[in-house]
Amino acid sequence: MFKQLFASMNDALDDIITQLPMASGAERAELEERLSVLKAMSDTCIEEWLLFEEKMGKLTGTAGAAPDDEAETHGHPSHSSVHTEYAMPVAASAVKESTEGSFSKGQGYYKLHMFRDAVEEFEQVVQLQPDFLMARIYLAMSYLRCGEYSDAYRHFQFLVPLTDDGKMKAISYNAMGYIQAENQNMDKAMEYFRLAHSADPGSVEPALHLKAWSKRS
Repeated sequence: MFKQLFASMNDALDDIITQLPMASGAERAELEERLSVLKAMSDTCIEEWLLFEEKMGKLTGTAGAAPDDEAETHGHPSHSSVHTEYAMPVAASAVKESTEGSFSKGQGYYKLHMFRDAVEEFEQVVQLQPDFLMARIYLAMSYLRCGEYSDAYRHFQFLVPLTDDGKMKAISYNAMGYIQAENQNMDKAMEYFRLAHSADPGSVEPALHLKAWSKRS
Protein backbone atom coordinates (compact mmCIF):
# COMPACT_ATOMS: atom_id res chain seq x y z
CA MET A 1 0.00 0.00 0.00
CA PHE A 2 2.70 2.48 1.00
CA LYS A 3 4.93 1.51 -1.92
CA GLN A 4 2.07 2.19 -4.32
CA LEU A 5 1.31 5.53 -2.67
CA PHE A 6 4.90 6.74 -2.82
CA ALA A 7 5.35 5.37 -6.33
CA SER A 8 2.36 7.46 -7.43
CA MET A 9 3.68 10.51 -5.58
CA ASN A 10 7.10 10.10 -7.20
CA ASP A 11 5.56 9.73 -10.67
CA ALA A 12 3.51 12.89 -10.12
CA LEU A 13 6.58 14.76 -8.87
CA ASP A 14 8.64 13.60 -11.86
CA ASP A 15 5.97 15.03 -14.19
CA ILE A 16 6.07 18.35 -12.36
CA ILE A 17 9.87 18.47 -12.44
CA THR A 18 9.82 17.85 -16.20
CA GLN A 19 7.09 20.36 -17.04
CA LEU A 20 7.58 23.20 -14.55
CA PRO A 21 10.72 24.84 -16.04
CA MET A 22 8.94 25.39 -19.39
CA ALA A 23 5.47 26.18 -18.03
CA SER A 24 3.93 29.62 -17.70
CA GLY A 25 0.62 31.25 -16.94
CA ALA A 26 -2.27 28.98 -16.03
CA GLU A 27 -0.28 25.83 -16.71
CA ARG A 28 2.44 26.89 -14.25
CA ALA A 29 -0.15 27.80 -11.64
CA GLU A 30 -1.72 24.36 -11.98
CA LEU A 31 1.64 22.62 -11.63
CA GLU A 32 2.49 24.68 -8.55
CA GLU A 33 -0.87 23.76 -7.04
CA ARG A 34 -0.17 20.07 -7.67
CA LEU A 35 3.24 20.54 -6.07
CA SER A 36 1.61 22.08 -2.99
CA VAL A 37 -0.71 19.10 -2.71
CA LEU A 38 2.23 16.69 -2.91
CA LYS A 39 4.09 18.69 -0.26
CA ALA A 40 1.06 18.54 2.05
CA MET A 41 0.80 14.79 1.52
CA SER A 42 4.50 14.39 2.26
CA ASP A 43 4.23 16.44 5.46
CA THR A 44 1.26 14.36 6.59
CA CYS A 45 3.16 11.11 5.98
CA ILE A 46 6.14 12.40 7.96
CA GLU A 47 4.00 13.54 10.91
CA GLU A 48 2.15 10.23 11.03
CA TRP A 49 5.42 8.32 10.83
CA LEU A 50 6.92 10.38 13.66
CA LEU A 51 3.85 9.71 15.80
CA PHE A 52 4.18 5.99 15.09
CA GLU A 53 7.89 6.06 15.95
CA GLU A 54 7.15 7.85 19.23
CA LYS A 55 4.61 5.19 20.26
CA MET A 56 6.88 2.36 19.13
CA GLY A 57 9.78 3.86 21.08
CA LYS A 58 7.71 3.89 24.26
CA LEU A 59 6.74 0.26 23.74
CA THR A 60 10.18 -1.11 22.87
CA GLY A 61 12.31 1.18 25.02
CA THR A 62 14.36 2.40 22.04
CA ALA A 63 13.63 6.08 22.59
CA GLY A 64 17.18 6.68 23.78
CA ALA A 65 19.22 5.20 20.95
CA ALA A 66 22.05 7.44 19.91
CA PRO A 67 22.57 8.72 16.37
CA ASP A 68 23.79 5.90 14.13
CA ASP A 69 24.78 6.56 10.51
CA GLU A 70 26.44 4.25 8.05
CA ALA A 71 30.17 3.91 8.69
CA GLU A 72 32.68 4.98 6.10
CA THR A 73 35.22 2.21 5.84
CA HIS A 74 37.84 3.71 3.58
CA GLY A 75 39.20 7.01 2.35
CA HIS A 76 39.46 10.13 4.49
CA PRO A 77 36.76 11.00 7.02
CA SER A 78 33.60 12.90 6.14
CA HIS A 79 31.10 14.56 8.46
CA SER A 80 28.53 11.87 7.62
CA SER A 81 30.69 9.24 9.34
CA VAL A 82 32.08 11.08 12.33
CA HIS A 83 30.30 9.02 14.98
CA THR A 84 29.22 5.94 13.11
CA GLU A 85 30.31 3.14 15.40
CA TYR A 86 28.25 4.02 18.43
CA ALA A 87 24.85 3.17 19.88
CA MET A 88 24.29 4.13 23.50
CA PRO A 89 21.10 3.08 25.28
CA VAL A 90 19.70 5.49 27.83
CA ALA A 91 17.00 4.88 30.40
CA ALA A 92 13.56 5.96 29.24
CA SER A 93 13.24 7.92 32.49
CA ALA A 94 15.93 10.28 31.19
CA VAL A 95 13.30 11.82 28.92
CA LYS A 96 10.97 14.05 30.90
CA GLU A 97 7.34 14.15 29.89
CA SER A 98 7.61 17.83 28.95
CA THR A 99 10.29 17.08 26.34
CA GLU A 100 9.39 13.56 25.23
CA GLY A 101 7.46 14.67 22.15
CA SER A 102 10.20 16.98 20.88
CA PHE A 103 12.88 14.36 21.52
CA SER A 104 10.99 11.70 19.55
CA LYS A 105 10.31 14.13 16.71
CA GLY A 106 13.95 15.16 16.68
CA GLN A 107 15.02 11.54 16.39
CA GLY A 108 12.58 11.03 13.55
CA TYR A 109 13.82 14.08 11.67
CA TYR A 110 17.42 12.97 12.21
CA LYS A 111 16.69 9.53 10.77
CA LEU A 112 15.08 11.22 7.76
CA HIS A 113 18.19 13.42 7.34
CA MET A 114 16.04 16.51 7.98
CA PHE A 115 18.75 17.97 10.17
CA ARG A 116 17.51 21.55 10.32
CA ASP A 117 14.16 20.35 11.67
CA ALA A 118 16.02 18.04 14.08
CA VAL A 119 17.99 21.01 15.41
CA GLU A 120 14.79 22.90 16.21
CA GLU A 121 13.34 19.96 18.16
CA PHE A 122 16.51 19.14 20.09
CA GLU A 123 17.08 22.80 20.93
CA GLN A 124 13.69 22.80 22.66
CA VAL A 125 14.62 19.67 24.60
CA VAL A 126 18.00 21.03 25.72
CA GLN A 127 16.53 24.35 26.80
CA LEU A 128 14.01 22.60 29.05
CA GLN A 129 16.32 19.76 30.12
CA PRO A 130 19.97 20.93 29.94
CA ASP A 131 21.28 17.80 31.66
CA PHE A 132 19.76 15.41 29.09
CA LEU A 133 23.02 14.51 27.39
CA MET A 134 21.53 12.19 24.78
CA ALA A 135 19.46 15.07 23.42
CA ARG A 136 22.52 17.30 23.43
CA ILE A 137 24.64 14.85 21.46
CA TYR A 138 21.83 14.53 18.91
CA LEU A 139 21.72 18.33 18.76
CA ALA A 140 25.47 18.56 18.27
CA MET A 141 25.41 15.94 15.50
CA SER A 142 22.47 17.69 13.83
CA TYR A 143 24.41 20.97 13.80
CA LEU A 144 27.41 19.12 12.42
CA ARG A 145 25.34 17.60 9.62
CA CYS A 146 24.00 21.09 8.83
CA GLY A 147 27.61 22.28 8.45
CA GLU A 148 27.28 24.65 11.44
CA TYR A 149 30.56 23.66 13.01
CA SER A 150 30.86 26.33 15.70
CA ASP A 151 27.50 25.39 17.25
CA ALA A 152 28.30 21.69 16.96
CA TYR A 153 31.71 22.19 18.55
CA ARG A 154 30.23 24.17 21.44
CA HIS A 155 27.84 21.37 22.36
CA PHE A 156 30.49 18.65 22.03
CA GLN A 157 32.77 20.67 24.33
CA PHE A 158 29.92 20.95 26.82
CA LEU A 159 29.34 17.19 26.74
CA VAL A 160 32.83 15.85 27.35
CA PRO A 161 33.33 16.83 31.02
CA LEU A 162 29.77 15.89 31.95
CA THR A 163 29.81 12.22 30.98
CA ASP A 164 31.77 9.18 32.08
CA ASP A 165 30.45 7.17 29.16
CA GLY A 166 33.42 6.26 26.99
CA LYS A 167 31.37 5.95 23.82
CA MET A 168 29.79 9.37 24.27
CA LYS A 169 33.19 10.91 24.93
CA ALA A 170 34.59 9.18 21.84
CA ILE A 171 31.77 10.53 19.67
CA SER A 172 32.43 14.05 20.95
CA TYR A 173 36.22 13.92 20.61
CA ASN A 174 35.96 12.34 17.17
CA ALA A 175 33.60 15.05 15.93
CA MET A 176 35.75 17.80 17.44
CA GLY A 177 38.77 16.28 15.73
CA TYR A 178 36.95 16.33 12.41
CA ILE A 179 36.01 19.99 12.87
CA GLN A 180 39.58 20.94 13.78
CA ALA A 181 40.86 19.07 10.72
CA GLU A 182 38.38 20.90 8.49
CA ASN A 183 39.77 24.15 9.95
CA GLN A 184 43.30 22.96 9.09
CA ASN A 185 44.27 22.67 12.78
CA MET A 186 45.88 19.30 12.25
CA ASP A 187 47.79 19.05 15.54
CA LYS A 188 44.62 19.69 17.52
CA ALA A 189 42.65 17.32 15.30
CA MET A 190 45.13 14.49 15.90
CA GLU A 191 44.99 15.18 19.64
CA TYR A 192 41.20 14.79 19.63
CA PHE A 193 41.34 11.62 17.52
CA ARG A 194 43.78 10.13 20.05
CA LEU A 195 41.47 11.12 22.91
CA ALA A 196 38.57 9.47 21.07
CA HIS A 197 40.55 6.27 20.67
CA SER A 198 41.60 6.41 24.33
CA ALA A 199 38.00 6.95 25.48
CA ASP A 200 36.75 3.96 23.50
CA PRO A 201 39.68 1.74 22.45
CA GLY A 202 37.34 -0.80 20.89
CA SER A 203 36.12 1.70 18.33
CA VAL A 204 37.45 1.36 14.81
CA GLU A 205 36.59 4.83 13.60
CA PRO A 206 38.94 7.04 15.65
CA ALA A 207 41.76 4.80 14.47
CA LEU A 208 40.59 5.24 10.87
CA HIS A 209 40.55 9.00 11.31
CA LEU A 210 44.02 8.91 12.86
CA LYS A 211 45.37 6.95 9.90
CA ALA A 212 43.61 9.02 7.24
CA TRP A 213 44.36 12.46 8.62
CA SER A 214 47.95 11.61 9.56
CA LYS A 215 48.62 10.91 5.87
CA ARG A 216 47.32 14.37 4.99
CA SER A 217 49.16 16.28 7.73
